[in-house]
Amino acid sequence: MQNFVAIDFETANFQPSSVCSVGICIVKDGEIVDNYYSLIRPVPNYYCQRCQDVHGLGPSDTKDAPEFPEVWAEAIDRVKQYFPFIEDGEVPFVAHNKAFDENCLKAVFAAYDTKYPDYEFDCTLLKSRKVWPEGHHNLDIIAGYCGYDMTNHHHALADAEACAIIALQIL
Repeated sequence: MQNFVAIDFETANFQPSSVCSVGICIVKDGEIVDNYYSLIRPVPNYYCQRCQDVHGLGPSDTKDAPEFPEVWAEAIDRVKQYFPFIEDGEVPFVAHNKAFDENCLKAVFAAYDTKYPDYEFDCTLLKSRKVWPEGHHNLDIIAGYCGYDMTNHHHALADAEACAIIALQIL
């Protein structure tokens, strides 16, 4: 796979619509050509301590952040510079545990009563279980197998970049 968009969300709480940051890495012809990161004011707008402990974001980080529709419009415009027909399935999104990130994307579209474009998703987590059947398959572990240093694990852009590196090697 040489063309795709790696994506990662962090959430403020256990509601999938509560995305509070997004990271995107655009891969064209086997190279990361661009990336995008933004904080997002979550819906619903509250943080649970467990999520804060994971990614380090809290209410003060997103109190002045844009809402999802504004962030997504900006992000998808960036992607369309490389893949103008992404909403028509031109290239897939790739996530490490696509069930989480795809569910977040669908949930936040629904929270804003917006039609979901039915993006295609591939999953590096599922594929990593086939490539390395033994052991744990957390993003940081698989990224390490692929030579990527996860110093900033759970920062959405670092996680998206790690996913891109993994996808380039195993998808």
